[in-house]
Amino acid sequence: MATAKKPAAKTAAKKPAAKKAAAKPAAKKAAPAKKAAPAKKAAAKPVAKKAAAKPAAKKAAPAKKAAPAKKAAAKPVAKKAAAKPKAARKPNAAFMKPMTPSATLGAVIGANPLPRTEVTKKVWDYIKKNKLQDDANKRMINADDKLKAVFGGKKQVSMFEMTKLISNHLQ
Repeated sequence: MATAKKPAAKTAAKKPAAKKAAAKPAAKKAAPAKKAAPAKKAAAKPVAKKAAAKPAAKKAAPAKKAAPAKKAAAKPVAKKAAAKPKAARKPNAAFMKPMTPSATLGAVIGANPLPRTEVTKKVWDYIKKNKLQDDANKRMINADDKLKAVFGGKKQVSMFEMTKLISNHLQ
């Protein structure tokens, strides 16, 4: 046991040498470490400490190499992110074209020409104002007298079918 403690003291003295080796390139680190390991067969703990020190040193070196690669990859992403605020998202021109509602739909949303997006918003506002959504299934809309004319006489319509039926009333 006493002999095991003495090499530990020696390895403590040699640890600064290992740190100096860490400053050198990775290829040079591996060669001296292999030579040092066979000389210390008796002390297993110091070898384990050096082995633990090697991966830490190796991890540090690839991190330096990987960091520039990440920066290079991050630059285009940053450019794209910077480009988005400059050029605001443009809606499709077909959706923004003012459409004239029919007389039956005009009774619900008004007779003024509106884009499709605004027509849908106004219909939803009407539905929520008059509490026409089904309580059990929120996807279903219960039609009142005005919406019944728009929905083609149906008492209840799904929200997806509603947009299809509304588009029939736009010109």
